[in-house]
Amino acid sequence: VQLQASGGGLVQAGDSLRLSCKASGRSFRNYSVGWFRQAPGKEREFVAAISWVATSIDYADSVKDRFTISRDNAKNTVYPQMNSLKPEDTSVYYCAAQNSGVRTESRNWGYWGQGTLVTVSS
Repeated sequence: VQLQASGGGLVQAGDSLRLSCKASGRSFRNYSVGWFRQAPGKEREFVAAISWVATSIDYADSVKDRFTISRDNAKNTVYPQMNSLKPEDTSVYYCAAQNSGVRTESRNWGYWGQGTLVTVSS
């Protein structure tokens, strides 16, 4: 599975942004997709994840009620809608995939995209 993350950019605090993660290659069926982020000097952290048929969704506490993750399996694409962005959301955002349900630890995800930078100015 190859993953292509896109949609990052520079926004102001309070703005919204929608990222995309498009999968290609082998069948994407039954794969969960997760989003992680890593700010400079910090460890990679879990943001959100969604199972294949969206029956299982999880969010980090820091983004709950602001971010919404969804997927369009016909397009092999997962979208995190990020609202009410804060300067502390500034990070490189990575999407990842694996076929063992929704997991929050990055070590459980086998496929990774290249990352897209989100910068939120105050």
